[in-house]
Amino acid sequence: MSTSTTQHAPINFAQKYSLFTKQWQPKVIAQMNDYQFKLARLEGEFLWHSHADTDETFIVIEGCLRIDFRDGFVELNAGELYVVPRGVEHKPFAAQEVKLMLIEPSGVINTGSDTNERTAQNDVWI
Repeated sequence: MSTSTTQHAPINFAQKYSLFTKQWQPKVIAQMNDYQFKLARLEGEFLWHSHADTDETFIVIEGCLRIDFRDGFVELNAGELYVVPRGVEHKPFAAQEVKLMLIEPSGVINTGSDTNERTAQNDVWI
């Protein structure tokens, strides 16, 4: 019989968001198999990019996010999600700060195949 106790605790989004303010820098809060759950703060315009090998899920927690595509756009409000299919070029935009969750495989670079000044460090856990 074991005398150790395992601590079970939920992950609180508000508490995690209180740990960072920098925008466009996703932070990992959980992992399930090969998929990471990342929180991010976004404001302004990102850059055109795609992910050749994976879909990317955007879930808006607070605010309004527009994701532009070469042939249109989708607008997401708090409580909504959208999956950008692999290989589809897209550009997120937020007129005011948006808090969102991304779900994608570990190792996915936020700027796709291009690395530049907007490329975030990967696997940063909070």
